[in-house]
Amino acid sequence: MRHDLITLRPEGLYCPAGDFFIDPWRPVDRAIITHAHADHARTGHRRYLASAEGERVLRARLGDITLQTLRYGERIYIGDAAVSLHPAGHVLGSAQVRVEVAGEVWVASGDYKLEPDATCTAFDPVRAHAFITESTFGLPIYRWPAQDALFAELNQWWRGNADAGRASVVFAYAFGKSQRILAGLDPAIGPIVCHGAVEALNRAYRDSGVALPATAMVSDGLDAAALRRALVIAPPSAQSTPWMKRFGDYADCFASGWMQVRGARRRRGVDRGLVMSDHADWPGLLGAIGATGASRVIVTHGLVQPLVRWLTEQGLDAGAFATSFGEETAEELGGQPGEQTV
Repeated sequence: MRHDLITLRPEGLYCPAGDFFIDPWRPVDRAIITHAHADHARTGHRRYLASAEGERVLRARLGDITLQTLRYGERIYIGDAAVSLHPAGHVLGSAQVRVEVAGEVWVASGDYKLEPDATCTAFDPVRAHAFITESTFGLPIYRWPAQDALFAELNQWWRGNADAGRASVVFAYAFGKSQRILAGLDPAIGPIVCHGAVEALNRAYRDSGVALPATAMVSDGLDAAALRRALVIAPPSAQSTPWMKRFGDYADCFASGWMQVRGARRRRGVDRGLVMSDHADWPGLLGAIGATGASRVIVTHGLVQPLVRWLTEQGLDAGAFATSFGEETAEELGGQPGEQTV
């Protein structure tokens, strides 16, 4: 009879040997948190464990919590389970959770991407017997452009708008993607203005040692001429709100992996779509899974069945857990938490 190191319970992913949960969606005694996005890091747990790199962003989002942190690669024992955290490359502080019991190793990835960026530690594959993976973009159509090309495209668009006297507004998820975009901007073009929801996370990133260009808020009193040359970063929820009126006749752009789908830009009602995601694309998913050497793969959320089917066809023992992850992608598209956004 097979004894799984990580199982699914109503509260979330559970490790019986250590009596802890990974990213639980209901209150528990001990929670290991892979990263601070709201669908993985929730309030109400008695004790939290997360990466030291992500401490400030996690506290910024959850407030006063009982938190233990680990450096990447540092190993501790929780009950009979040896536990360590390893870089996932998704956002600042994101971690894969490695669990070892009696020589058997399972890794729960949380969310991840393989392309390095300047705002978080790059993904580091971990060898395992079983790998629990996301599948947000689990179809072969999802293949991301190179990051350098994306930033060159974004800065060129901003420069053209600034020269024409129009503000450039980029709608992007407030935590992770906004800071990644900031790190790739050319501040010589003009001022950079951030919505309050973005600026709160910028502070946590700077406090964590991440270099970001100088930013302003609209309350800082920039004059009309400066605003017409500005690049503005705002969450999708700000679209079509009174907050946007102060920028006059602006050009806008939506940054998301979903922009690769025909019609997504039109549905968002923006001038431009920037194909950028902090999740792995199809080649990234396959590359990460292959690098683990795992013979068993469990898919937790996203486009689950296509990935499970492909892995099964390759001879792997593949299946799925029905989880409550994925709300981040709903908010990214301006939907409601829990809404399917495929």
